[in-house]
Amino acid sequence: MRLVFMGTPDFAVPVFEALRADGHDIIHVYTQPPRPAGRGKALRPSPVQNAAERAGIPVRCPVRIRHNEEEQAFFESLDAELGIVVAYGLILPQRMLDAPLKGCLNVHASLLPRWRGASPIQSAILSGDRRSGTSIMQMDAGLDTGDVLAEAALDLTENETASTLHDRLSCLGAELLLETLRRPFAPVPQSDQGITYAERLTRETGRLDWHNPADRLDRQIRGLTPWPGAFTTLNGNVLKIGQARIVECATQETPGSALDDMLTIACGENALQILTLQRPGKAMMAASDFLRGTPVPKGTSLGT
Repeated sequence: MRLVFMGTPDFAVPVFEALRADGHDIIHVYTQPPRPAGRGKALRPSPVQNAAERAGIPVRCPVRIRHNEEEQAFFESLDAELGIVVAYGLILPQRMLDAPLKGCLNVHASLLPRWRGASPIQSAILSGDRRSGTSIMQMDAGLDTGDVLAEAALDLTENETASTLHDRLSCLGAELLLETLRRPFAPVPQSDQGITYAERLTRETGRLDWHNPADRLDRQIRGLTPWPGAFTTLNGNVLKIGQARIVECATQETPGSALDDMLTIACGENALQILTLQRPGKAMMAASDFLRGTPVPKGTSLGT
C-alpha cells in the first residue's frame, strides 16, 4: 500500500519498521523538526527521522501545518492511499485528513475512549489502571474522537513503568496495524461512556507531594519514568527518584520525614523506601551508594 508516515518519537519507530518489513511503500515521512538536546544543545533529529533517512525515504519537518497552505498542497500531491500517524505531535487539518484515498489512521496507545490526548501511557499508570492497550483509529477533526478499526488489550504488571508499557504498546500497535491493513476496514464509533483525557505532562507533574498515600506516589514514580521523572528535594537540591517500594506501616511522623537512615520516607498513608535516585547531572544510583556520600538521618525532611 502507498503510505505517508507521520511520527516523531521512539514509540513510532517499531510501527514504521513493521510497515516496511510487511512490504508497504512508504513514499514520504513527516516528523517534528530537529530539537536542541544534550549539554551542547546541538540540534538532534527525531528517532523517526533517523529511521527514515537510514531507509532512504524523503523526510519533511514542517514547524506548523494547520495554516500552512503550501505544505497541505504538497501533502495532497503525494497521492497516497493512506496516511499513518503515530505520535506525530502536530494536529492535522481536515484537508490533510481527507487527502489520502482511505484517509488517515492513528495508532493510539490506549483503549479508546479512555485516555484520549497527549499522555495515555503515563495516565494509565498514574490512575492505577489494571489494563491498557492500543487502538487503531480512523482520524477525524476531533481530539482522538474518530471511529476505531481495531484494538488490542494487555494487563499491566504491578511494577509497570511508563518505559516498559511504552515498549510493550509500541510493539502491540505495530502488530495490530498490520493486521488491520490486511482486512477490509470496519470502523466502529467510540462509546460516549468512559471518556477520559490525558493531559500534557510538564516537569512539575513529577513533583512528589509526600502528603499523598504511598501507593499514589509509587504510581507517580513508575508512571513518569523516564520522563518527566518524579522528584523531591533534599536541603534545596533536586533528587530524581527512579524506583521505590511501598512500606506498609502506621506512623504519626510528618509526611516527607525520614523514618530511618535508609531513605524510608513517611507519606500521608504508609511510607516509601527510595531504592534508586539521581542528582542533577549525575547517573541514577542505588540508594545505598547515595547514602555513603550523603547520609540522610532519621528525621530529615524531604520536599521542603
